[in-house]
Amino acid sequence: MGLLKGLRVLIVEDEGAVALLIEDMLEDLGCLVVGSISRLAQAKDVSCLIQADVAILDVNLAGELVFPVAEILRDRAIPFIFSTGYGARGLHGEYALCPVLRKPYSQSDLEQTIDAALKAFNP
Repeated sequence: MGLLKGLRVLIVEDEGAVALLIEDMLEDLGCLVVGSISRLAQAKDVSCLIQADVAILDVNLAGELVFPVAEILRDRAIPFIFSTGYGARGLHGEYALCPVLRKPYSQSDLEQTIDAALKAFNP
């Protein structure tokens, strides 16, 4: 469990039950959830100000793509992971090589992907 202990995580996920499951997994890993946002407009506002070590971004938020949030986080040097039922094939262009969690995923998948994203962002 110690690998991610104390890590501050922002969750952007529009499905309430999925967001709660992610929160539970992160808390079991010793992480601190600093925000759980379900809509794009709010996620854009929050991502400009929040102090987070990493973010988990659902690609499709009620029909809107989360890429503007990813851009804000990238500009602020905050690593992020995409979460989607489509896997990596759901990402295109500049985001095609970003870390992806394919839904559904396990706590172990979550832990490994966060660790990989942090190492890739800060080699």
